[in-house]
Amino acid sequence: MRVSVDPLVCEANAVCVGLAPEVFDLNDDDELTILQPEPPADQLDRVRHAVRSCPKAALTLDE
Repeated sequence: MRVSVDPLVCEANAVCVGLAPEVFDLNDDDELTILQPEPPADQLDRVRHAVRSCPKAALTLDE
């Protein structure tokens, strides 16, 4: 599984950061950084929830 972000769509609402802080982070310029593009198995449910919860649908999950 691989998670990615469309930086042109992302508004840095940080919903994903709140749901999966081990995988997502906002840098000092309010740009989303994916810390683990291929999250470990124990994070998959949280990452799926974060992708579904993104208010701008800027996250993509390729399984």
